[in-house]
Amino acid sequence: MRHALELVAVSPGIGGVLLRGEKGTAKSTIVRSLAALLPSGRVRTLALGATEDRVVGGLDLEATLAGGAPRLMPGLLTEVDGGICYVDEVNLLDDHLVDLLLDAAASGLLRVEREGLSASQETAFSLVGSMNPEEGALRPQLLDRFGLCVDVRGETDPGARVEVIRRRLDFDADPDGFLARWAPQEEALAGRLREARALAPRVGLPSPVRDMIVDVCRRAGCAGHRADVVMARAARAEAALAARTEATAEDVEAVAEFVLAHRRRAAPPTPPAPQNPDRPHQDAPGEQRGEPETGPDQQQDHGARDSPPGPAPERTAEIGETFTVRDLRIGPDQVPRTGSGRRQETISGDGRGHYVTARPGRDARRLALDATLRAAAPHQRDRRAGLGPGDPRRNLAVIVEPDDWRQAVRTTQVGSAVILVVDASGSMGARGRMVASKGAVLSLLLDSYVRRDQVALVTFRDTGAEVLVPPTSSVELAEQRLRRMPVGGRTPLSAGLLAADGLAASLRATNPGQRQIVIVVTDGRANVGLDGRVSRGAQDETITVAARLAGNGCTWLVVDTEHTAGRRTRAAAGLAAALGARCLTLEELRADELAGLARTARRAATHPTSPPARS
Repeated sequence: MRHALELVAVSPGIGGVLLRGEKGTAKSTIVRSLAALLPSGRVRTLALGATEDRVVGGLDLEATLAGGAPRLMPGLLTEVDGGICYVDEVNLLDDHLVDLLLDAAASGLLRVEREGLSASQETAFSLVGSMNPEEGALRPQLLDRFGLCVDVRGETDPGARVEVIRRRLDFDADPDGFLARWAPQEEALAGRLREARALAPRVGLPSPVRDMIVDVCRRAGCAGHRADVVMARAARAEAALAARTEATAEDVEAVAEFVLAHRRRAAPPTPPAPQNPDRPHQDAPGEQRGEPETGPDQQQDHGARDSPPGPAPERTAEIGETFTVRDLRIGPDQVPRTGSGRRQETISGDGRGHYVTARPGRDARRLALDATLRAAAPHQRDRRAGLGPGDPRRNLAVIVEPDDWRQAVRTTQVGSAVILVVDASGSMGARGRMVASKGAVLSLLLDSYVRRDQVALVTFRDTGAEVLVPPTSSVELAEQRLRRMPVGGRTPLSAGLLAADGLAASLRATNPGQRQIVIVVTDGRANVGLDGRVSRGAQDETITVAARLAGNGCTWLVVDTEHTAGRRTRAAAGLAAALGARCLTLEELRADELAGLARTARRAATHPTSPPARS
């Protein structure tokens, strides 16, 4: 961690460093301690609730009105020039702010385009972000923008842990004395960093070293060329720290893991081998469909409905092929909402986002300067005529009254929560149903991850339902749970619906601006009631439960897994009718069809309209 921070301090053009690690590993402490080693000694912590004008700067309203010309009010990135901009929990920061930070850190140029003001200025700072992966992941596009990444873990050596305790207690007992004891070492390190910063631009990068960098990044499967450029800069910084004027292969090896830790891509998974065609529940996903379902799992699930459930044999199915889903973004609505995401455009409820229009208001914190000045302009002659000889407002370029104030209306993007309710009973193991279903589920998760949606997975089988994956944006966690998800037993469909409804209700309570979409993947044939017992009345009970949930504020979708060939019960269609939902057949369970349905449902739920014209 210290080494990576030193590299960024020597060469801010590397693009910053991301510290990923468990809580309580002194990430924030070491970042703030680095400030004392920099020439400016500045460190600014960017709060998660910061606005765009606080970060990059904006119009100084008071100075503009007094002087009659636009005046720039500096932002945090101007104040931190030559120091460190630190973002704790960077994975929770709005995406557009992260983009601004990373662009300024990488280019050294801060551009301001706001409210008719256009300005740019140079800035050089070291960007450091820290995060706990347990609290959510950073989107891949933003993750790649950090130059270096360090995975931080707590000390496991008992001696080192004892030393941590001793130093902390020493500092608490006598902070000034503790700092004085370590001052010579800090001064020596500060001098070393100063010399390295001066030397870094003159460090050469021989052709064999450049070839090595390209080969290392290519073998790691890095997308694009950013990794190559960052590794070259980091290798030069490493050489400068060693007071050398030419980078070597050893320098590349020293920094490679920092550059590749968050960019390395695993080899593609080996496809599952074809299974025995004589066992329908183990058929490969590509096997021809349309044949009648006959197999031990189907008989177990839908035969002998009055027999006690008993222990059900469990199996797991591979995850089928994933696809690139179509764009699910929908038009804006006019309901003020808060939150972050990239799925649905809406009117901002917290003053963030893009300025689209203005309306009368008395909130000075969200003042739309252009609209306010236009409202005040027609009254200037009358107002000046009514001023007394000593009125200080005579010196103002524009006289603005509270009645002129116009409040900015901004649009932002919020995410959705997609709750997938998957039938994991024995019949889903037949004819590769679960393999295909898992592929579609993971495809939707990948799309939602990119757009900062939340995804949850609820499964039901045997005698009840289980929240297999709580609301998350972690692809890794969801894929692991999907891969290990057991299949077998009977179908407690009512329990699955109620579990999804409870999960959606908790999401609505904690995030009122979020949409919940529940996608039920099943053939609709229930044979276990809410009491966990096999019952001939389980199907009627399911329809009753579904009708009760139809108005719960969610958008419901049903995907019918029953084959189209042979006799069909169309139970899933009945379930969809009770939920007030649209029903897909198994043949439509492609990611593009599923995504298209989700998009249609969102449009129907939100009734979007275009934002009003800008005044």
